[in-house]
Amino acid sequence: MTKRAPGSALLLLLAMLLPLVSMAALPEFTQLVKQAAPAVVNITATRKAESRQFENYNEEEVPELFRRFFGNMPRQNAPRPSAGSGFIISEDGYILTNNHVVENASEILVALSDRRERMATLVGSDKLSDLALLKIDAQDLPMVKLGSSERLEVGEWVVAIGSPFGFEYSVTAGIVSAKGRSLPMEAEGNYVPFIQTDVAINPGNSGGPLFNLKGEVVGINSQIFTRSGGFMGLSFAIPIDVAMEVVAQLKDKGAVARGWLGVLIQRVDRDLAESFGMDRAAGALVTQVFANSPASKGGLREGDIIVSFDGKPIDLSSDLPHVVGRTRAESEVDVVVVRGNKRQTLKVKVGLLDVADIQAPGGPGIIDNSNLLGLDVRDLSADEQAALGLDKGLLVVRVTDGPGRAAGISRGDVITTINSEWVGSAKSFGEMVEKLPRDVAIPVRIVRNQRPEFLVIKVPQ
Repeated sequence: MTKRAPGSALLLLLAMLLPLVSMAALPEFTQLVKQAAPAVVNITATRKAESRQFENYNEEEVPELFRRFFGNMPRQNAPRPSAGSGFIISEDGYILTNNHVVENASEILVALSDRRERMATLVGSDKLSDLALLKIDAQDLPMVKLGSSERLEVGEWVVAIGSPFGFEYSVTAGIVSAKGRSLPMEAEGNYVPFIQTDVAINPGNSGGPLFNLKGEVVGINSQIFTRSGGFMGLSFAIPIDVAMEVVAQLKDKGAVARGWLGVLIQRVDRDLAESFGMDRAAGALVTQVFANSPASKGGLREGDIIVSFDGKPIDLSSDLPHVVGRTRAESEVDVVVVRGNKRQTLKVKVGLLDVADIQAPGGPGIIDNSNLLGLDVRDLSADEQAALGLDKGLLVVRVTDGPGRAAGISRGDVITTINSEWVGSAKSFGEMVEKLPRDVAIPVRIVRNQRPEFLVIKVPQ
């Protein structure tokens, strides 16, 4: 009889049990899908005939970008349907989906899980959050359970149900990769802190629900990042907490009101943080304050770094639009800023956002070529001041080797402040530079292509 080595039986038992333990650690989705799928719908939106200007359009040739994913571009003069997903949020027929699924649609057809079809009416839509609320004539419908995106955690399992490429009620799963993502998608601005996942999402999933393991909706699948036109491991969902705030306003008024501050901002990196005397890179750096805006009336200035808004910390500049947009207009809030290496609290009355508010605004003096920055500058003409909306600033007409070039200043930039002080005339520019501290990071505010931003410069010894 063969004798086993001591402990070999235990090792054999562990080897047999290990696959079972691994399988037990994986989540089980079958019961979740059985309960949740009946409240998911397929949406077909028919748009009016359009021109043939994209007749030769090839989707595979689209460059890398964030894509809204709902069918192809128009190729012919005929009504063109687009397919997406949605989900029922009330027994009497309210349905939530993406705005881009039904935008400009002449007809919206909703297919229920039991194969019934109903024509839907558009209750209201919101382009900035990419949400639309539909209503069908039906009663006693299955409805989803709503969860909390605020309590959702990175690493948590999530499940998507939708109709990718028209394959109805397809189920995919993954984990939450990140929260609070800002996507540079639209010129109108960014007002959604997206949930990033690795759940497989493809054309047709738009507007479908994202569930947690409790079977609760925590997001609405809305965007993918792709080079190929299909899924590449990055998908983005609108948080359900944000969505339900929008739904409440769409039901009540058919439109969404958002808070407005009236500033342009940029990210604070390590060098900028050092130049403003901060021990870490955080906050939103104000590069421009619009005239007669809530920010202007509340005392905000260019060069302020907003670190808190209405009691909510602003760690990333991308946090600010989300927080301001969700603040009720006409409410007075505390805004904490870093100004002159010190913290200050300002009282600001939040305004009401209008589309026009989120669009970018729109005899020469002596040239100085002797300053330490390696910059030749001149005064702005009256016409240039009017075109740029500035009453102060110096135009950079030449850049030579020196700190200015190292900081990224280019010919055509307009310098407005140095070390938080407004520049004077070109004649006094060299004298102003001479007084700057040496080998210290100093913030310089410029206007480039009618957009203000801050750069960091160091004057050598």
